[in-house]
Amino acid sequence: MSNPLEPGSLAGTRALVTGSSRGIGADTATYLAAAGARVVINYRSKAPRAEKVVAAITDAGGDALAIGADLTDPASVAAMFEAVDGAWGGLDLLVLNASGGMESGAGEDYALKLNRDAQLSVLEAALPRLAEGGRVVFVTSHQAHFIDTVPTMPEYEPVARSKRAGEVALRERIPELDARGIGFVVVSGDMIEGTITATLLNRLNPGAIEARKEAAGRLYNVAEFAAEVALAAVEPIPADHERLVGDVSDFVAS
Repeated sequence: MSNPLEPGSLAGTRALVTGSSRGIGADTATYLAAAGARVVINYRSKAPRAEKVVAAITDAGGDALAIGADLTDPASVAAMFEAVDGAWGGLDLLVLNASGGMESGAGEDYALKLNRDAQLSVLEAALPRLAEGGRVVFVTSHQAHFIDTVPTMPEYEPVARSKRAGEVALRERIPELDARGIGFVVVSGDMIEGTITATLLNRLNPGAIEARKEAAGRLYNVAEFAAEVALAAVEPIPADHERLVGDVSDFVAS
């Protein structure tokens, strides 16, 4: 997919995309870098995968840096931002893309730790470094965004509720962000074909993604949804602070 952003439109922008060593995060970071942003590729443990994303960006003439951090560990988050300070002296754009909770072996409360607590922890650490005029983008799913009114697959519900809790907690910070001159926008999409979440859901509930695809008419792929996330970094912020991607009729009708 071609880059939705104009070349040079993000020149001088310092961005950090959490969970960007693969999938939506990696494609989002690539779009931002191609538009001129300097981008931190954040990863938890797969350094070679993150370095591959960095190499692809730099080979294309962009500027990127891989920094590992376990977002559920405050000390690890602090070290990540110290590295950002040393490299770029601050941030202009924070994309909160990392999420999880369906991985095998994850603790019972891991989804809430990552999808709510870690989102707040990363925002708190980023705030002193975010320049006026900067922006925070939170990436979520319709299944989480609308979970209070529209049921989702039982296998996904704990993750959906934890992501909704994270969104609610972040939204509570909007007045403070406004006072600092920092924008905030939620980007929500349906299930995305090709993501680890879709793969795990289909493993637990064979045919689930195909059924959702049939009900929705189509599902975005990783590159298409990442393009929508990248656009959220530059487009005017809606009054409701949310950017709903694709057809949401199945979710708002109720």
